Amino acid sequence: MVKEYLRKVVFAIVALAFFIVPWAVPQVRNYAPGVAVIAGIIFAVSWGNPFAGLTGKFSSTLLGLAIVGMGAGMNLDKVLAAGLNGFVYTFIGIALGLGLGSLLGKRLKIDKNCSWLVSVGTSICGGSAIAAAAPALKAKAGDVALASATVFTLNAVALLIFPWIGKMLNFSQTEFGYFAALAIHDTSSVVGATFQYGEEALEIGTTVKLARALWIVPVTLFIATFVADKEEDGEKRKFKLKVPWFIPGFLIAAAIVTYLPCTAAVGGFFKEISKYLMVFTLFIIGANLSREKLKELGIRPLIHGVLLWLILSTVWCLAIYFDWVKG
Repeated sequence: MVKEYLRKVVFAIVALAFFIVPWAVPQVRNYAPGVAVIAGIIFAVSWGNPFAGLTGKFSSTLLGLAIVGMGAGMNLDKVLAAGLNGFVYTFIGIALGLGLGSLLGKRLKIDKNCSWLVSVGTSICGGSAIAAAAPALKAKAGDVALASATVFTLNAVALLIFPWIGKMLNFSQTEFGYFAALAIHDTSSVVGATFQYGEEALEIGTTVKLARALWIVPVTLFIATFVADKEEDGEKRKFKLKVPWFIPGFLIAAAIVTYLPCTAAVGGFFKEISKYLMVFTLFIIGANLSREKLKELGIRPLIHGVLLWLILSTVWCLAIYFDWVKG
C-alpha cells in the first residue's frame, strides 16, 4: 500500500516537473519534449503507470487543449494560408501512404484491418486516425492495439531524431515545419519536434499537421465504403464518424485573437502556457506505453509500420531538401 502511494506521488511530481521546469528554466526547453516522452516510457515500463486509466483517457483531451491554446497565439490569415498550401502536400502524402501501406500489408501477409490501421495512422495523424478508422473497419481490439503500439513507438523515435536530421541538413524553420508536419505521424510528436526547432517551425508544423488531420473525414468515409468488409446482407457496416474537436477549436482561437486585437495579450499567454502543457502531455503519452503493449507489438505490423514510415519520411525529406515543397 505504501509502495503504491509512493509510486503515485513520484509519478505526479515528475509529471508536474515537466510542466513547471521548462517554463521556469529556458535553457532546458529545447530538450524537454524528447526527455518527457522518454521519461514517461521508462517510468511506465520499469515501475508501471499508477494512473493508467486516467492517462489513457485524458491524454487526448490534454493534447487537444494544448493545440487550441497554441491557436490563441496565431494569426488566422497566416494559418489558413499555410494550411491551404499544405493541403495539397498532405493529399499527396496520404494517397502515397495508403497505397504503399496496402501493398506492403499484402506482401507481408498482415491482417487487412491491422494493415489499414497502421497505414492510416502513419499517413494521417497517428492515434486519432486509428481511432476514427477502427469503427469503420469494425477492427478487433487486438488490431487497434497493434497498430497503436506500432505508430506510437515510431512517434517517439521521430520526436528524438527529426530535429537532429533537420539541423544536419540545415533546414530552415519553415522547411523543418513542413518536414515534421508531413513525415511524423501524431500531432503531439509534430508539436514536440518543432517546439525544439523554433517558434516559426512550431507554428507552421502545427498548422500543416492540422490540415493533414482534416483528411480523417474523407479517408474514413472511403474506408467504410470501399475497404471495410460487408455484413452478411451485403450492406456496409454502420459507424459514427469522429472528427477531432481540437481542429475547429484551434481555428476559433486563432480567429478571436486575429479579429479582436484586444485579446492578443491573453492569447499570447495561453499560447505560452500551452507549450508547457504539451511537454506535460508528452510525459503522460509516454507513460501509456506499458509492458503489455510492448508484448503486443507483433513483428510483422512493426516491420510494416517502419518500412512505410521510412519510405514516406525519405520522400518528404528529399522533396524539402531539393526545394520541391514550397512554403
